[in-house]
Amino acid sequence: MNARVEALIDQARGMTSEERVAALDALQELVAPPDQAWGEAWARESEERLDAYLRGDIDGEDFDVVMERMRQEFLVK
Repeated sequence: MNARVEALIDQARGMTSEERVAALDALQELVAPPDQAWGEAWARESEERLDAYLRGDIDGEDFDVVMERMRQEFLVK
């Protein structure tokens, strides 16, 4: 790691969690700029899924139950 990167990491250590998240978001945009078409497509998909849920066409699952199942499947070996 070079000195500039080390200095940046040292600064990040002194940040709040919210500041670190904001910094990571900004760095992510530098590395991989957001794709507007993808964002719009995901927004449409999200709306369609929410509408289907509200109509009763699909069921929801409790977040904690899903996360526990994922932990068991992918983390516990």
